Amino acid sequence: MAHTSAVHTTDPVTSTVLEEHVWRALAEAHADRVEELTADRVARRRRGLTHPVEDFLFDYYGHRPAQLARWHPGVGVGLAGGDERSGWTAYRVVDGVAVVDVARFLERRGAAVDFVRALLTATLDRPGRFGCFGLHEWAMVYRASEDEVRHSGWPLRLGRAGTDAVVESHTLACSHFDAARFFTTDARPRNVLSPTRQDQVALEQPGCLHAGMDVYKWCFKLAPVVPSDLTLEAFELAREIRELDMRAAPYDLTELGYRPLPIETPEGKAEYAATQRGFSGRAQALRGRLLEVVRPLGPSSPG
Repeated sequence: MAHTSAVHTTDPVTSTVLEEHVWRALAEAHADRVEELTADRVARRRRGLTHPVEDFLFDYYGHRPAQLARWHPGVGVGLAGGDERSGWTAYRVVDGVAVVDVARFLERRGAAVDFVRALLTATLDRPGRFGCFGLHEWAMVYRASEDEVRHSGWPLRLGRAGTDAVVESHTLACSHFDAARFFTTDARPRNVLSPTRQDQVALEQPGCLHAGMDVYKWCFKLAPVVPSDLTLEAFELAREIRELDMRAAPYDLTELGYRPLPIETPEGKAEYAATQRGFSGRAQALRGRLLEVVRPLGPSSPG
């Protein structure tokens, strides 16, 4: 980073110290961007309204806008005048400079670091698969009763029979446990894979939309060692992926401004796969950057 000062610290892992006016400006700009991106979500919550597309990143992942707005510089960057961060999780203040305390972080989150490192490495080393066509959302409503449909307030674009027919005329090949676990009872046996949490590292592949969205999850779960600029980039990518996810889903969301992507047609399949490939490439780049953060942290501590 270009804006550094002559402030020194006894912390041996701190290679850069940002002057107070510099890092506070960065933190403010980050918070402003998050406020811009999440304003609709905050307004809906105040009015008790829901959104089938945009709420996912908050409700499913459980990371609130206020948490996303909290800025972290990441490992190796000290914050001059950051005394208030002495009370923040995994921070300490040394000679008036706030730094991420890696040892303390690993005591609490070392096992998570080990898992994410293994998952990122495995996913980066694999080719993507681009033949699923978003059928995981269809499998979640296959032969479902009314109370089993997740977004029951929105009509199925092809109706119940048409939706079931699409599932029955395609091969389900979902590799992601956190998608497949929501399949209906009748849909599960139709999947050529049986993903579990235990084999996630063995099955994760970079073509998967949910795996792409999960890059955001791994970023915020490893805060504050992950710099917030990376987390925010992953969040913005996840927003775009979620839109494709639901445009290709069986629901008709045209009232919300989402053009349906008819994956049951050759043209729809081609558009889906092309967009999926683009997202996969962007997610792989973010995975690489995240791996550069977690790789040097070492194995988990005994605690």
